[in-house]
Amino acid sequence: MPRRRLVLWDIDHTLIATGGVGRQVFADAFLEITGLPMQQQAGVNGRTEQVIFRETVVLHGLNPSAYVFADFAQALADGYRARAAEMRERGHALPGAAAILAALADMEGIVQTVVTGNPREVGVIKLAVFGLDRAIDFAIGAYGDDHTDRPELVRTARHLAEQRYGTHFGRDNTVIIGDTPADVEAGRDGGATVIAVATGSNDAQALSGAAHVLPDLADTETVVSLVCG
Repeated sequence: MPRRRLVLWDIDHTLIATGGVGRQVFADAFLEITGLPMQQQAGVNGRTEQVIFRETVVLHGLNPSAYVFADFAQALADGYRARAAEMRERGHALPGAAAILAALADMEGIVQTVVTGNPREVGVIKLAVFGLDRAIDFAIGAYGDDHTDRPELVRTARHLAEQRYGTHFGRDNTVIIGDTPADVEAGRDGGATVIAVATGSNDAQALSGAAHVLPDLADTETVVSLVCG
């Protein structure tokens, strides 16, 4: 059996786009938890949901310590579940996402999971809406309700994968695939090789710290080759 390789997927703007549903779900959850309508939202690009929520609370003149993030995470999950059909209609899996997940799933020794700023339940719902959940081992993923620091999420996923599969996962056999400079930093500092895709709001230049930068995931053969090293 070939040595195992661990693939860590970002979700938003790497595998899927919610078509604007994500912002509305966040606003609905913010109103439910704080009692105030959301007037503005903190920056979301490459950040964990805990950080986004906390900073959005501050923007509204509220005290973050007055709220429990787990309550907000549950409100988000409920919102995505309620709006699943709308997200399926307005959003989409990004080009090549389904094909590369399936191609890697068919390869011996490849382990796929997620490293995402989304809370665990939200990440599962988002991928399931677009039929992208079947190849993912969610049990070894790292999520926005695990830690606020993205490199720590990479380390967490590596540790969980080592425990589950009995293989050491270091930079030489761990790959993170994402669309933001935060994903690049997470891989660099968390012990993974980075493949960046310019499918979000960042262009190739902004992602230049990655080992490899692609326009998207559409070329399955190229992505497989890069993942397998």
